[in-house]
Amino acid sequence: QVQLVESGGGLVQPGGSLRLSCAASGSIFVINAMGWYRQAPGKERELVAAVTSAAGTNYADSVKGRFTISRDNAKNTVYLQMNSLKPEDTAVYYCNALIRPTIVGRTRDYWGQGTQVTVSS
Repeated sequence: QVQLVESGGGLVQPGGSLRLSCAASGSIFVINAMGWYRQAPGKERELVAAVTSAAGTNYADSVKGRFTISRDNAKNTVYLQMNSLKPEDTAVYYCNALIRPTIVGRTRDYWGQGTQVTVSS
């Protein structure tokens, strides 16, 4: 069993900052890419940022220059530092990881339960 547990969401004023964390636990042989997606009410889930096992990163245009993704491979944890937050960043943020659970297991996507981020004055 693999679990992704997120933390760090909440309510913040426009221009503020939040840091999201997501820790993977359970049966893990190797973690490939890790990332964050978000889904706002009435909208489709979208990629926010992703980081590969080699620390290569990819960001949505809407968050470039404001958000930073990083990972700690020793802790199987991915972080999303969000600065200069805007009301349009309001969404449920989901952690995602591409994990091979065992040496013979199949690599597949795993998702966290989601954490609410609300940007409002």
